Order: sequence, then C-alpha cells, then structure tokens
Amino acid sequence: MAKKTGLYFGTFNPIHVGHLIIANHMVEFSDLDEVWFVVTPHNPHKKKKTLLEDHHRLAMVRIAVEDYPKLQASNVEFDLPQPNYTVNTLAHLEEKYPKNHFCLIMGEDNLKSLHKWKNYEVILARYSIYVYPRISEAVPAGRQGNTPLPSSRGEKLPQIKIVDAPIIELSSTFIRKGIKAGKNIRPMLSAEVWKYLDEMNFYR
Repeated sequence: MAKKTGLYFGTFNPIHVGHLIIANHMVEFSDLDEVWFVVTPHNPHKKKKTLLEDHHRLAMVRIAVEDYPKLQASNVEFDLPQPNYTVNTLAHLEEKYPKNHFCLIMGEDNLKSLHKWKNYEVILARYSIYVYPRISEAVPAGRQGNTPLPSSRGEKLPQIKIVDAPIIELSSTFIRKGIKAGKNIRPMLSAEVWKYLDEMNFYR
C-alpha cells in the first residue's frame, strides 16, 4: 500500500515551533503517514539578504525533525530548474518515489491564491490538499470536510481537506526581527535550532 506523504513547502528561514506543531498535527490527526518539509531554494536571480543559504536552512530543518520519525527534511528542489513550480516538483517526486502517494499541505491563505499557480488545474486533478487554518480567515471550530476553492464558480472540491489544526500566529519574519533587535526568542525555536543559529551568529 502506498505511503501517504504530505509535502510542506517553505523557505523555513528559520524553521520554528509553529512549523513543527502544524506538521506534527497533520501527521498525527489526519490520514497522512509522514510529512516532508520541502525547503525552497534561494532564487539565484533574486538577492535577498535575510534569506540564509540553502544548506543552512536545510540543516536547521534536519536538526528540528531529528526526534520526529514521521517528519523529514527534503532538498528535492535544490537540483530542479528555477524558478521552482510545485507542479514540476510533484511530477519529479512521483517519478523518483513511485511507492509514495503525495499530497500538499498549505494554509488557507495559500489556498486562496492557488488559482494563480502554474497548472493549478493539474494539481487539483491529481493531488489532495490538506489545509490548516489561519487567523485571518479562521476555520470555525470543529469544521471538517470539503471547502470551496476561491474562484468564480466557487465549487466544492472533495480533494481539499480542511484539518482542524491549531492556529499558529508565529512567523520566521518575526523571529528574524526579534533576533536582530536582541530579543530572547528561544522559546519559539527548538533548542538545537536555536543553538545552531546562535553559534553561527545568524540574523543579527
């Protein structure tokens, strides 16, 4: 039987406890067997000073998930053509891991812009999407099942699964700003990730 793998895309700059809470909730309270953190590489054509190099962000994700056997880090997009399009990454993963059944994990905010993604119709036709709530458009407590895709038709799509996960209002941007301002943000990161950041003197 195919292993159901949820793909959680992001820059993870840095990965924080909110990311871990969402991923762990998805793997423990849905029918997913595992979750992969897919680290988005730095676009070589866009210089962004606050974005750490790919290998550092990947290293922190690996450190963060070390004690979670159902979670793992993935650098699959590092060697794919840029810019990275999710539909291309999914096709590559299907070819490389034929025994896995891949699904997407995203927040409600990303779901609203899904119609702007490259070949989003292909994604909807081939993959399930597991959606966690955001505070701006929070899912009412206990709501489960299907959700309409924001579109002119507004149809309900069974492949979109709303998961009643905790609402996490913690961002990597907030953490980076806190570090730069000399604030104690250690509770927001796993101990080993904080140690890595602190020793490397990142974001200061």
